[in-house]
Amino acid sequence: MTSTKQLDPAVCNVKVMPGAVVCFEADYVGDITIGTRTVIHPKARIIAEAGPIIIGEANLIEEQAQIINRLPPGQEAGDGVQVMVIGNHNVFEVDSYCQATNVGDNNVLEAKSHVGPGVELTRGVVVGSLCSITCPQVIPENSVIYGDEFHQRSQSEKPAAQGLQLDFLTKILPNYHHLIKPKKKPPP
Repeated sequence: MTSTKQLDPAVCNVKVMPGAVVCFEADYVGDITIGTRTVIHPKARIIAEAGPIIIGEANLIEEQAQIINRLPPGQEAGDGVQVMVIGNHNVFEVDSYCQATNVGDNNVLEAKSHVGPGVELTRGVVVGSLCSITCPQVIPENSVIYGDEFHQRSQSEKPAAQGLQLDFLTKILPNYHHLIKPKKKPPP
C-alpha cells in the first residue's frame, strides 16, 4: 500500500532525508526539513509560518502532536525569518504542542504538554503530561517539569532513547499509510 503523493508546492516545501518515515496524512505548511530516522505519524501538524523548521535525526512525532513556528502577535511576516531548530532523539507524544524557539537533543514532551514561544529546551528535558511552559525561558539540562503546579526537578540521567520504537514504526507505518519519499537527486 506504500505510495508516494505530492504535496501542494504553493503551501509547503518538505525535504525528507533518506531513512525517515513521514506520513502524508499529517499537516505540513511552510519550509520543513526532516532528518534521517525521524518518524512522523499521521495527524501530526508541522506549521512553519514564521520561517523554516529544521527537524534533526531520530525524532518521534506522534499523532496530533503540533510543532509550530508562528510569528509573535503584532509582528509582520517581513520583519525577519525565525528558524525553529529541533535537535536529535526527541519525542513529541500524542497531542503535545511545541512552539519552542529551540529544542535540543533527547527531550520528551509527554501527552498533552504545552511549550510556548520563547522557551528553549536544552538537553534531556522532560515536560510531563498536561504541563505547560509559556513564559520565555531556557530550561536547564536534565530537568523534569511535572505535577499540577508544574514543579521542576533535576534528573541524573537523560531520557531513554526510543530506538526500538523507531525501528518498529519504520517497518510498520509504510504498510498502512502513504509516505512522503525523499526526493531523488537527478543523474549528473
